[in-house]
Parts: sequence; C-alpha cells; structure tokens
Amino acid sequence: MIPVRGYDGHLVGVLGLGRSGLATARALFAGGAVPVCWDDNLEKQEAASAEGFLVADLHKDKNWRGITCLITSPGIPHLYPAPHPVIIKAWKNGAVVDNDIGLFFRSYGTPEWDEFDILPRVVCVTGSNGKSTTTALIHHILEKVGRDVQMGGNIGRGVLDLNPASDGQITVLELSSYQTELARSLAPDIAVFMNLSPDHLERHGGMGGYFAAKSRLFTAGGPDRSIISVDEMEGQYLAAQLREMQGSGEPVICISSGHKLQGDSWSVFARKGFLAEWRKGRQVASIDLRDIRGLPGAHNHQNACAAYAVCRSIGLAPRHIEDNLRSYSGLLHRCQIVTERNGVLFVNDSKATNANAAEKSLRAFKNIHWIAGGVPKVGGISSLAWLYDRVKQVYLIGEAASGFVEQLGDTNYIISGELNLAVAAAAAAAAEGDVVLLSPACASFDQFANFEARGDAFIAAVHAL
Repeated sequence: MIPVRGYDGHLVGVLGLGRSGLATARALFAGGAVPVCWDDNLEKQEAASAEGFLVADLHKDKNWRGITCLITSPGIPHLYPAPHPVIIKAWKNGAVVDNDIGLFFRSYGTPEWDEFDILPRVVCVTGSNGKSTTTALIHHILEKVGRDVQMGGNIGRGVLDLNPASDGQITVLELSSYQTELARSLAPDIAVFMNLSPDHLERHGGMGGYFAAKSRLFTAGGPDRSIISVDEMEGQYLAAQLREMQGSGEPVICISSGHKLQGDSWSVFARKGFLAEWRKGRQVASIDLRDIRGLPGAHNHQNACAAYAVCRSIGLAPRHIEDNLRSYSGLLHRCQIVTERNGVLFVNDSKATNANAAEKSLRAFKNIHWIAGGVPKVGGISSLAWLYDRVKQVYLIGEAASGFVEQLGDTNYIISGELNLAVAAAAAAAAEGDVVLLSPACASFDQFANFEARGDAFIAAVHAL
C-alpha cells in the first residue's frame, strides 16, 4: 500500500467503494487522513463500514463540514453526460475533486528516495485499444530480465494498492481516459499513447474531449520520454506538439504498425511482420514477429513496438527484448490462444467489445468461424464488411443476433443464441487450418457480468469439447 501524503488530519470524502475506492480509503487512513466514505450501493456501504471506515451520505450538506477533498472512482462522471450529484456538492462546498491516480503521483515520491542509488520510474500506457496487452508485455519483459517491476492501474492492482517505491523499481500503469481526465497530479517518467478510436464519447462530450482526456498524460504530465503511435492524426499532432514543447525530437519515439517511418528521429515500426528500430537515419535493430504466437496480428505488432520502445528507453538491449517477446504467452481475453484441437485454433478475444476492437482480431486470422454478439454498440458490425471474406461462417449470440443478420450480407451465419451452443457448432464445422474466434464486437451484459466472465465461459466450452 502507498500511504497518501498531504492530508494528515483532514477529512477526505471517498465516492465509490469498489476496488479502487476501498483501496483509496485504506491508503488515506494509512497516511493519517480520515476517510468519509459513500456509495449509492448499500452492500458497498456495509463493506466499508465493516472495515471500520466512517460512512456518511454525501448527498447531504450536513456531512460536508470539514471535508477538504473528494476522491471519486473512475467510473463516476464528473462533467459529461452530467456530473454525479455528490460531485456537485463537492464543488458547492469548496472541496477539491481528485482521483486515486492523482493521489498516487502526489504520494509516490518520498524523502527516502534521496537514499536510493537508482531512482524509481513510472511508465504509463494509455490509448483506446491495446493498452492492457502493452502494459502486461512491458511488465513481462522487465520481469524476465530481472528488473524490480510491478504493474497496476486499470489492470491488476489499484494504484494505491501497489508497493511503495524501492531502489530502482519500475512501476508500469495502464491508465484509462476516465483516470487521466481528472487526476490533479500526473508525473510519468515514460508515457505511451497507443491509438485513438471512438469510445466513451458520451462521457467525454465527443472525440475532442476524449482525446483531451488521453493527452493530459503528456501535456500535463510532462514525461521525460513520450512514445507516440502516429498511425492516426491525433498521434501525429501529439508527437509534433511534444517535440515543439521540448525543443527536440529525442524525447519522442514515434511508433507505427504498417508504415515505415522516415527521418532522423527515433522510431520503432512494424511492417510485414518485422519490427525495426531506426535512429539518426539508420536501422539499429530488427525482430521477426511473425512466428511469435502470443502476439498475432498487426494490432499486437503495434503493442510489441510500444513495449520495445519503452524497454529501449529503460536501457535494455534489443536481443534481451526479443527473447522475452517470444516468451510472452498473451493476456487473458485479448486474442488469447486457448488451444489447438485437430488442427483448429481456438482464440478468446472477449475483450473486443466494439467493432474497432473486433477488426484487429479479424485481420489477424483467416478461415475464421466467428462468434459475435451481445449488447450491440452504435453502428454494429457494418464497418467490418470488408473483412467478411476472411470469415467462413458467423455464429450469432445475444441481443445483437437479429440486428447483425442484416449487416452480414451474403456471409454464412447461424443464430446460436448462447455461447456454448456457438462453440459446439463452430467446432463441429471447422476444418484443419481454421480458427474459431470469439470476438463479439459487443458488450457482454445481456448474458454475462462482464467480458471476463464471457471469456471464461468460452474457455470452459472449448475445454468441454
């Protein structure tokens, strides 16, 4: 646990008592603050009370006496589409509004750092897609080469649940737009921008607000090194802005999947399955990614470029990075290879909750038996029509099934309804060399608690064949 600094003896409101909210309350208490906790869910109130925390309804003005700050959980809107009523109360009562990411950066550095031989560093990864895999891949490589490393944020442990810094330690954080948009303090040593595609637009008031939330990690955080994907115009803009602000191209490493990057600046890109590092106009390293089973497809090659750039920034040699790219087995529910059975590959990409994410896995494989459906997102799967020639048959599940039929054109399909039936039907139809792919392009909440539960159900159904 990282005790929160700067609120010793102060009352601090905590709104939202899920995983990060309770961790925040514990860290505040450890730092000498008095947490005043609230959640609209009765069970979560009782859980906080059982740990001995003061629980008070922060909808009521009388409970705001003496509260100087409100820490809100990432899922709670503070501006769009409408601020939570408790956040409005905080504003009216003159309280600062922050989140656990802001508290982390406020509290991570301590006077004890003066005694360290090597200063700890924080690596932060953000973007619409691929940030979890990239975060896990960076952690995997650093751990395998013997570095003291921990991982958290939007993956694994909450940031305040992590260990206090030790000599030379590297902390790798996955940060969502919900986390970066509100944090009052951001101070990464290395920051990574993966990509940007439409998501959470209601929460951010449109694409401009969404990009602004992501870019705060760089413009407000001022990292020593920024690793920016320039495959989209937002990344190109951000890279150019950071170069101008810092007066040199060296603090920026541009990455790409599919494009050769020109010029004398530092770049890492993947083309036709090969990763290349260029510096000062010449190639200094190359890695063949094509046979790395844990990183299939162009989207995973982008993840590999980002992780490679981070590890080079930390000082690792290319051959050490390559060895541990090859030993990476993949992240659960993200193009995860479950097994190969009678020459048929079974792939769990349950995390693909929109068409943009599903596109990545459809591009990574051929001869696909595609399991899709759930709670549909705006636009459905119509944007994927150009990939239907890679699909042998579609197996539709959940609420989206009937609507998706109209978007499939002449592609063969079966309405399976339930996931286990879809797995059985796909496995029976698949031939050697085919791929059974769960890439739903939908949210999971019609039939499952979350995408993890949906992915677990797919794995169980595959193993039951």
